[in-house]
Amino acid sequence: MTSPRMSVVMPVYNVQSYIEEAIQSVLDQTFTDFELIIVDDGGCDDSLEIARTFDDPRIHIVSQPNRGLAGARNTGIACARAPFVALLDSDDRWHRDKLLLHYVHLQANPDIGVSYSGSRLIDEDGEVMRVAMRPKLTGVSAADILCRNPIGNGSAPVFRKTMLDRAAFRHPEVPSRTCWFDETFRQSEDIELWVRLASVHGVPFEGIEGLLTDYRIIGGALSANVVKQYLSWTRMLDIARMNAPDLVARHGERARAYQLRYLARRSVQLGNVVLAKDLFARALRSEVRIMFEEPVKSAITYTAICVAQLAGPQNFQRIARSFLKAAA
Repeated sequence: MTSPRMSVVMPVYNVQSYIEEAIQSVLDQTFTDFELIIVDDGGCDDSLEIARTFDDPRIHIVSQPNRGLAGARNTGIACARAPFVALLDSDDRWHRDKLLLHYVHLQANPDIGVSYSGSRLIDEDGEVMRVAMRPKLTGVSAADILCRNPIGNGSAPVFRKTMLDRAAFRHPEVPSRTCWFDETFRQSEDIELWVRLASVHGVPFEGIEGLLTDYRIIGGALSANVVKQYLSWTRMLDIARMNAPDLVARHGERARAYQLRYLARRSVQLGNVVLAKDLFARALRSEVRIMFEEPVKSAITYTAICVAQLAGPQNFQRIARSFLKAAA
């Protein structure tokens, strides 16, 4: 069997409401020489039944006991036969030209290890929000990745497999398994790998123009998840400190400030103004420089917290709905 030029890895776990749309966005790609590896991560809904309704020889389904997102991605990458590997979470979707544009970018720039692009944000119903991820695209350093994560989400990057393999390691408890993502993480596994690739293995990152991923924001999250996300991000920083001590010594507190500011915005969206105010204050205590590096975004975050305090959580969510739609 001839190997494809692109392997797409899609973890699946209880996403019956979204998986059809995700798969269709892959099959609709203008770049057609791909394999789609769907990794069943032990869910209990109808996701796999929906996946099996697609009759396309490029689709391969692999099943495993639940290992989490990192473990499902590792299984998919281990099965990949192509020189380039793209990730797509099964609640997101792609622009029809995404694979083609990243393939051209990587072919034209053999020194680049990870190609990515900006993302639109969509709500639970698939409607496009009025906010988007427009990251830094060129001149990207390990400090940029640690502090601002220009890749943005796990459905944005496409990897050159040989450079991705620089970060491969044996699973500490199951030596027969090869890992790229650290399976001990249930959150922040993306940024942990991105930072490790850039800072330890010297893999170059570069973005291309366009909002080529639709990244779904699902409402109904709990404020407790914000705290868990911060704890998991802090653990990522601890690992980065061991792997790249000079990087974290120079940029760790700035990275922490940006993460706290992001979580403050998320807390406002969830209606927890007290937590948002505390996180934003902690961000400024970590590194007040973020107010000057990104004054507009910092000012908007502070203003949103003030408006939410005055209006109350329910009224603020009604105000925010025009931007965040069903995710508000």
